[in-house]
Amino acid sequence: MTDPVSISSSKAEGAMRTIGEVSAELGVKPHILRYWEAQFDMVKPLKRAGGRRYYRAEDVETLRTIDRLLNKEGFTVRGARQYLAGKVVKAPPAPAPVAAPAPDVPAIDLKALRAIRDRLAKALEAA
Repeated sequence: MTDPVSISSSKAEGAMRTIGEVSAELGVKPHILRYWEAQFDMVKPLKRAGGRRYYRAEDVETLRTIDRLLNKEGFTVRGARQYLAGKVVKAPPAPAPVAAPAPDVPAIDLKALRAIRDRLAKALEAA
């Protein structure tokens, strides 16, 4: 099997690429690329006889951007579509940090909890 790096480096910069070459370059399975074609109108590979796809350089660049948005920056498909259409100007917000417990929580009486634990242990032994 050919190394994906050598595939992309053996072609000229503007050469058309097959779905297998783009798949190997991005590390994404071909069926995902076909799904992205259906979801993103701006990705329109040239289709030859038998349905074989050939991606132009601008298609490959768009797919790189889609991959980055979905798999690295956490966008949804809809959010990535809006971002590429210019309707979103920044990345989605980071998840909110986990809140600390409220300060009005009463202090735990460890001595009382240990006593309860010991009584439960004795009851289980007796059973």
